[in-house]
Amino acid sequence: MLEWTTAGAGPRLALYVHHDDAERELAYDRDSSFGRLSRGLDEATKRGWIVVSMKNHWKRVFAFESK
Repeated sequence: MLEWTTAGAGPRLALYVHHDDAERELAYDRDSSFGRLSRGLDEATKRGWIVVSMKNHWKRVFAFESK
């Protein structure tokens, strides 16, 4: 999907959400038993896509969490 989004001319936003916060939601990463993200993370780095860490960049994952 991000390949298609960034393929056209003009300004584009490619944002890759890294689900790395096991305390607040189901985390999956390079070494997970499911949903491995190795290829996606490698492509994001190679293509200059923005990688957003749920653990480090989001104060809240769900609306019901305390502020």
